[in-house]
Amino acid sequence: MSINITSRLAKFDELIPSNIPFVEGKLKGHQDRKNYSVIGPGVSEDAKQNVKIAEEHGFNIGAVSAAPMNGSGLHSHTTAEVFIIHSGAWRFYWGVDGTEGEVILKKGDIASFPTNMFRGFQNVSDEEALMFVVLGENDPGVITWTPKLLKDAKESGMVLMNDNSLIDTEKQKITDETKIIQPLEDNELESFDHYSSEDIEKFVIRFNDKDKYFVDDDHYQSNKIINYIDQFQIHDKSFTPNIPHATGFSLSLLNGKSAHIHEYKLEKSEVYHCLSGEWEIDCDGDKVVIKEKDTFSVPKNSLRSIRQISDHDGNLFIIRQTN
Repeated sequence: MSINITSRLAKFDELIPSNIPFVEGKLKGHQDRKNYSVIGPGVSEDAKQNVKIAEEHGFNIGAVSAAPMNGSGLHSHTTAEVFIIHSGAWRFYWGVDGTEGEVILKKGDIASFPTNMFRGFQNVSDEEALMFVVLGENDPGVITWTPKLLKDAKESGMVLMNDNSLIDTEKQKITDETKIIQPLEDNELESFDHYSSEDIEKFVIRFNDKDKYFVDDDHYQSNKIINYIDQFQIHDKSFTPNIPHATGFSLSLLNGKSAHIHEYKLEKSEVYHCLSGEWEIDCDGDKVVIKEKDTFSVPKNSLRSIRQISDHDGNLFIIRQTN
């Protein structure tokens, strides 16, 4: 084939992170974290953020690692934000003051947070933790921060400009302060939505509960599949989503020691992301293997097949463009 498929492989250990990806980057509890752009630029405010695969997919994929008691402050998105936990324990909390509710997520857990709500997250385990994030659309927009976070960040020397550029005032002088993004007023905060913990639990699927959600694939007796979000179909069999969010992408999990999917084609973007095991991917006769934390973007219209080749149970996320 004419495409070099190794250029579409994002090995996690080879990704280049940003150490100050957002305006909160100098604040306690947000200093010791890293941001990775795997597919698309995401919502990073760091103009120098390295992007592994820049091609538009209809969605963005990134990753966040953080030391204990570090993470992201309260912010809101205008497109979908779906979290895939890889390691550690992550506390998610929400509301303009962060007190409306919380949930703890661990390896393999999935959470889809609604748009137009403030949410933050924190690594509450004893070691560095990692999660991946899928954001909706080619352009997932910009982040809206709570007033308190923007004010605290400015005191630390970090300001966000109205073109979404990030300025460290210790290194760069601001020539026009009218272009600094100002904190939202109280009346503007009233437009954001509110959720209880019970509400958010409807958008969470825990890996320990996977047996409740698995659907056996009649076509492949060795496969079990969970469809988290949007419609997923493989070889004429459709799988109903368990989370009722319109994200612009589907997210599904393929599980099994001998899990595999025979050859098929897709016209839209498709990405494989490995939670565990080793997966051999064949694209038009060229092969590549992905392991835990690795991501592979399948060339559109290629004839592809996948199979789990390790001696243990494997878990592979499949993300597809649906918008």
